[in-house]
Order: sequence, then structure tokens, then C-alpha cells
Amino acid sequence: MSLSRRRFLSGSAASLAALGPLPAWAQGHSLHRMKGGAPIRAGFDMASGEAIALSVAAGVRRVQGRRGLGIAVNGSVPGPLIRLREGQKVRLAVTNHLPEDTSIHWHGLLVPFHMDGVPGISFPGIRPGETFTYEFPVRQAGTYWYHSHSGLQEQQGHYGPLVIDPAGSEPAEYERDYIILLSEFTPRDPHQIMARLRTGEGYFNYQQTSWSDAYPLSGRERRMWAKMRMPPTDIADVTGATYTYLVNGLGPEEAPSFRFTPGERVRLRIINGSAMTFFNVRIPGLPMTVIAADGQNVAPVEVDEFQIGTAETYDVIVTPTAEAHAIVAESMDRSGMALAMLASREGARAPVPPLRPAPLLDMGDMGMNHGEMNHGDSGAKGHAGHSMAGMKMRDTLLLPPDVKVGPGIDMVSMAPVDKLGDPGIGLRDVPHRVLTYRMLEAREPNRDTRPPSRLIELHLTGNMERYMWSFDGEMYSAVADKPIRFAFNERVRVKLVNNTMMAHPIHLHGMFFELVNGKEPARQPRKNVVIVQPGASAQFDLTANEPGDWAFHCHLLYHMHGGMMQTVTVMGPAA
Repeated sequence: MSLSRRRFLSGSAASLAALGPLPAWAQGHSLHRMKGGAPIRAGFDMASGEAIALSVAAGVRRVQGRRGLGIAVNGSVPGPLIRLREGQKVRLAVTNHLPEDTSIHWHGLLVPFHMDGVPGISFPGIRPGETFTYEFPVRQAGTYWYHSHSGLQEQQGHYGPLVIDPAGSEPAEYERDYIILLSEFTPRDPHQIMARLRTGEGYFNYQQTSWSDAYPLSGRERRMWAKMRMPPTDIADVTGATYTYLVNGLGPEEAPSFRFTPGERVRLRIINGSAMTFFNVRIPGLPMTVIAADGQNVAPVEVDEFQIGTAETYDVIVTPTAEAHAIVAESMDRSGMALAMLASREGARAPVPPLRPAPLLDMGDMGMNHGEMNHGDSGAKGHAGHSMAGMKMRDTLLLPPDVKVGPGIDMVSMAPVDKLGDPGIGLRDVPHRVLTYRMLEAREPNRDTRPPSRLIELHLTGNMERYMWSFDGEMYSAVADKPIRFAFNERVRVKLVNNTMMAHPIHLHGMFFELVNGKEPARQPRKNVVIVQPGASAQFDLTANEPGDWAFHCHLLYHMHGGMMQTVTVMGPAA
């Protein structure tokens, strides 16, 4: 039974109290123990130590005057910072005060599979009124986060940051340390959103209504888009017309402020905890040096902007030079932004740039011949002379033999290419430096550099009109008893082929993989989420050394619940 808005507004649920104030980390307090300053205190603001108690409950949530149901951890949305140390052991007792089952998944953490927190795969979930204790050793360091893996609770605020300090010294030096947790707020019941998407995936995309008059496309291009039964503005399923975009639970009118003293190095731990939004992040006039991706250290690389997919994390170092700087996280479709400020004094604010013009999908995103528009490396664009060997409609599909043709597929890209060098939709034409996956390099050498023993190819498939999403044409409910199987310690290369016209952030639980991005095997960057661009492919190498059953899914919440999920089973070590 879902915790719906109707249940919230009726009966005893109507007496729910407003949620508590934001924790100190969310209000702009540094995680770093400053000389002469007080650290964030344990308790409401931070949960730390070997025994941590967390409670999940509902309450009234207000953002910029809008009111809706929130699902909170320890009384706040976002929840408390969980601060751990590499090498310690931790017990996290989670009590459920909701009238429905709940769970917590420790995103990116290396844990025993039965502690991973995915109902139906690794444990039964936490029933109303019950407590489940997660217990595991902390085997890593870095920036991570936690969230519900039950129903659509993540959309309602069931998430929070998780930071693990290294057992030794940090490889980067900095004087301030802040969390920037990006997310969305909507007063709508998420089950209503899902129902609307299933009746027409363009329901929330108000930008598509007049695209044909607003953009200078040729007659041939317009005919091609009409044949695909979708507009080139169909970039996000749910947009800023429905969402208010947040930094640390605050809308752009309430933007949090992060203090600095001129000349200080500031670490920003940027977490995309949204349900459905890709953000393009920049600080106008201030370069960012990326030092970690998905919690794993990378060789420092200086950029001016980067795209962060749902569930990804990036750590950056900045050295502010002006009185104030705006931290701008623009939604990929440019229908809104999340906002924060770096400020050298109380009340200082920098100018906020206007939203940039909405981007369009192009022929490469349709899977057309990529000869003139290699997003992967050259960045060259162009719309002339494209082969029609691109997106095919369902009545003319020619699919690999392992892709099941059925109602779950309405189109497929016939010419996918590797786009790890693509900065992402909306960032291909900007005049400044933009991060791509090809620029990432592991700071510490990877432990396992064996060549993969086999290649597994998986196709990301969908029927956008019916809002059905899948791997290889089969929705999760149909493949629950057919997991992807790996032998223990097997070295495997996985190729993901995106046959749809939307970007998908694909997340593997329980293990890190190394992106095959052109770096030598020892330096391929380790991640647990990879964005697979429309009409494109991406490859990663994996050492299957974590026994058990693990979720493998698109981290766009409504895509996962629409079927784009599978189970990965790693067989136990031989006796």
C-alpha cells in the first residue's frame, strides 16, 4: 500500500506535523574542523560512530510556499549527514514509522548483499513499526549518499548524504568542506506522476508543445522527427513546470550560502540525489578542479562545467576570487535551476545567470550515421547528409537475436557509437571547458588489470509512448528469475547499447566498475553509475568479487519502476 497524498490528507494523517529544520550541513556549515571553529555536532545534524539510530516518518514539507508530503529521516528532508571512517564497523538501526514498508540503500557502499537494502533482491524490506539493523565494515572512503529503494519514496525526500573519511590522509588539500545535494520537490503524489507518464510520457514536458514553430529545422528534419513520433525537445520526462530544483532541500529563492575567506580552497561534494533530473553544474567565472567521481579519487582535472546524472557524485576544489560566486545547477532541459552561493561575508550574493535556451536532440541522438557529428571526440555538429540507418520504428526493427521484440520496444538505434567523450545534451556547443568521461583517470592504480574473459552486451530499450523501459526488450517483472550471472572473481566487459532517445544513468549495486574510456587499464576511472547517451554505447570492465544478488538499473526513478532493472548474481567463491 502506497503512502499517497489522499491518505496523507485524510484521517489521522492530516494531523502530521511539519518536518524539522534543516541539519547544519544543509544550511552551509563546513564539514571541515576549522581552526577556532566548531565542527558539526553529532545528533540531529550528523549521525556518526559505531551505533547509529535512524527513523523514517512522514510529515508536511514546504518549499518556496508550496506544501506537500515529505518522507523524512530523523525528522528532516534531506536526512542527517552520516559520517563514517574507513576501517570502522557500523550498525545502523532503521525504524519505520510509515504506514508502508520502507528501506535504505547505501548508494555506492561495498557491503554484504543482504545489507544492500533492496526489497525483493537482498532483503524483505522494513515493515511498519519494525526496526532493521544494517551492520557492515566500512571498506572505503569518499562521498556517497543513501536513499529509499521502496516504491517511489525517494521522490518524496527519503535521502541524505554519507561521507566516509579515509583511514589515512586526504590526497587533496582544502580549508572548507561543503555538501551540495541536488534534488527536486513536487507537491504531486509520485504515483500520480507515474500514472500520468504511463498515459502519455510527454504529459509533463510543456516545452514540446510549440517546438515546431520555435526552432529553425529543415522540412526534412521535421518529417524525420514526426516519423519518430516525438519532438526534439523530449529531453526530460518531468520538467521545471512540475519540479522545484533544490540544493540541500532549498529552492533557488532560498539558496543556501557557503562561506569562505579569500584565498581558501573549498571542497564541494556534489551529489545528485534527484529522482529524474540531470543537472549541468557551473560556477560562472570560477574554474572547478574535479578530484573524485562516485566517491573514488581521480587525477585532478580542471573544467568550467560538468553534467551530473541522477545518483552520480563529483567532488571538486575551487578557490573563490570574488566577493561571491553563484553555484548554478541547471536542469539538462533548461526548464529550471538549483542555486547556491559561495560568499565571503554574510549576505553577499553574485549575479544569477538566466536560463540558457533549451537544447534540442539532434540526429546523433536519433542514432543516425555519426560520421559528421562525432560527439565522442571531435565535438563536430551538423545536420546534413545523415544516413537513415538510425532510429527504426517497431514495424521495421532489425534487432540482435538476444533482444526480445515486443510491446516494450517502439524504436531502436541502428548505429550506436561510443560517446564517453560526449559532454552531454546541452553542453556540446558551450564555449568553455566541459568534463567528459574520457577526461577521468583513476588517481590510484586499479588492483585488477586482467583482460576481460568475455563480453556481455545489454541493450537499453523502451516504448516511450507506453512508458515501458527495459533491458533487451524485457521489463524487470518478466526477467526477475533470469539474472545476469557472473562467476566469482570473473573479469567481464559489459557493453551497454542505448537504443532509446533518452539518456540513462545506469547503476550497479555492490561493486565498482572501470569505464573503458581510452585510459590504460590500471588508470580507467572507477564508478558505479554511467550515463549512456541517446543512440550511443558505453563499456565498462568489472571484477565480480562481491558474492550475492545485486540490483542493476536505470537510476531515473520512473524508468526503474517502468521496468529498466535487472538482477546481477555473483556466485560465491569455490570452497
